Amino acid sequence: MNEKIYWVYILHCENNTYYTGYTSDLLRRYQEHMQGSAKCKYTRSFKPVKIAQSWQVFENKVAMKIEKFIKSMSRIEKNDFVLYPEKLTELFDCKVDVPLYKKG
Repeated sequence: MNEKIYWVYILHCENNTYYTGYTSDLLRRYQEHMQGSAKCKYTRSFKPVKIAQSWQVFENKVAMKIEKFIKSMSRIEKNDFVLYPEKLTELFDCKVDVPLYKKG
């Protein structure tokens, strides 16, 4: 049985902010952010510099819950998860993802 994989990700943007999202295809979604597609309202204005961090998640509802959790945090708290991604894996059922195309 193939499990569907989702990614929760944090982008570091050119205005020194973090953007958080989730997707089932991290490479495609990152390219959409970089190209400023219509689906990417925030990153059309503030281009991503890199994928600051990402995590693999195996359930859509868990990915949504993690995204909401991260979005509710302060920038300092988000920065802590970027620097120490295993902290999120201790709170949720996910694992740190280090894709080959991660810029950084």
